[in-house]
Amino acid sequence: MKQSLSMRSTLLVLFSALFALGGCGKTTLPAINGQSGSGHNAVLLPVPALFTPLEVNAAIRLSDAESQNLVRQLSPKHQGLSSWRDMDAAVTRSLSYAQKRPANSVALSFPGLTVTWADIARSADLLWRLLPSLDANPQLLATAFQWVRLGPDFSFTGYYEPTLEASRTPSGKLSYPLYKRPPDLRAGKGYYTREQIDRKGALHGKGLEIAYVDETDAFFLHVQGSGRLKFKDNSTVHVLYAAKNNRAYVSLGRIMKERGILPEGGVSMQAIRDYLAKNPSQRAALFDENPSYVFFRAENYGPVGSMGSIITPWVSLAVDRNTIPQGSVTMVVAPLPGPDGFHTRPFPALTLPQDSGGAIKGHRIDLFCGAGPEAEHVAGHMDIKGAVYLLLPRQ
Repeated sequence: MKQSLSMRSTLLVLFSALFALGGCGKTTLPAINGQSGSGHNAVLLPVPALFTPLEVNAAIRLSDAESQNLVRQLSPKHQGLSSWRDMDAAVTRSLSYAQKRPANSVALSFPGLTVTWADIARSADLLWRLLPSLDANPQLLATAFQWVRLGPDFSFTGYYEPTLEASRTPSGKLSYPLYKRPPDLRAGKGYYTREQIDRKGALHGKGLEIAYVDETDAFFLHVQGSGRLKFKDNSTVHVLYAAKNNRAYVSLGRIMKERGILPEGGVSMQAIRDYLAKNPSQRAALFDENPSYVFFRAENYGPVGSMGSIITPWVSLAVDRNTIPQGSVTMVVAPLPGPDGFHTRPFPALTLPQDSGGAIKGHRIDLFCGAGPEAEHVAGHMDIKGAVYLLLPRQ
């Protein structure tokens, strides 16, 4: 989940040189630059120039040559897509969202750049119209759009849709309830804390239980915001974010690092899980350090982002809506963690900001990695700086 600052600095130096412009078992990541993510000996292949670090608050328009160079790095296969046409539904969702916003109001403002919601809608519409032609002629992205680099560079993390073993009644380790939104929860008003709910039974007997799961699984589900429940009869249900208790989120990883429970460079979701499994007597007290609590709703579809629509693996981003407008079209360049957890896999990607989150503030981005072991691995280890480019219509 987190790398040490010194490790991150070393990796940034490596990738700055590489891009200069002038573990948890076997994982299989989307093919990037002609190589898949399977195996344990990641090899960095030569990658053409992409970016140098940007540390100032600015919106920098790229030259035609720079945008053309960036487009050459893109491939739908990098993002688990068979064709750019596979983005049709996702782009349509972004377009629909942007078209519902006040057309002449400001969606984004940087020094020297003001973007309206009409501009955002035109960007999504233009991309949607170009999708059928991009496989044969990807350079249309460079000729049709004005590319704008946003700075300072963004911090990238990842999230995924976990699959939890579940029971419809309390059974053994599957005895921790996932709750629906309580009817007495009020917007903006602090509700029961995690300790009050989990240790003192504040919601017990109120008929709010959706299903029962393992407590550690539930804690991480609260962090991710949505997931899948798999029952003993092999049926599955999506559980989606419904509300929270309006209490401040406290990072368990940060708490464990500050107390010396985990080393500076060894804080990840997998490391936290391992420690809790070996020290079950400490689990309740550590969990209760985070008073924030999430309530869910059960659906037969998902996961759903804060735009109110389904999000797409390796395409959808969670962003701070005050920094990047949802519904916009972006390209990101950020290395993914390889099988050993190190960020050794270049990931240039055509992306769509379609989600947000309580911990996603300022220049931070969360990449939605989908479901399954590879998604869990990348989301659990990703913590790196990357470049963000906003694509706007030229006319």
